[in-house]
Amino acid sequence: MSSNIPEDLRYAKSHEWIRVEDSIGTIGISDHAQGELAELVFVELPEMGRELQKEEACIVVESVKTASDIYSPVSGKVIEVNELVAENSGIINEDPYGAGWLFRIHLATPDELEALLTPTQYREQIGA
Repeated sequence: MSSNIPEDLRYAKSHEWIRVEDSIGTIGISDHAQGELAELVFVELPEMGRELQKEEACIVVESVKTASDIYSPVSGKVIEVNELVAENSGIINEDPYGAGWLFRIHLATPDELEALLTPTQYREQIGA
């Protein structure tokens, strides 16, 4: 299975991605992760204003196969959630890097980005 791995993102070992603009990070799950989970049927998003620590479980996604925790790849405050995926979680399967993003966070510690995987490292991790 070939996965789409955009070059402008950083990746967590637990398959989340982050795109950073200024000090705001947009977070979702990778194409590889959505493919492994199969058809998503429910997403429980974090509360607005919630303070997250790096690698803290903050979202539950349910698919036809299983329920999984999604972790925040960085520390910060949740400033926006994607209500579209709450209403139609299949968007994550269709467009994991675009319309299927999960939440936006104001980075508390931008240096944490350095510990995340580059696209090349993530490809190696998943054997793509």
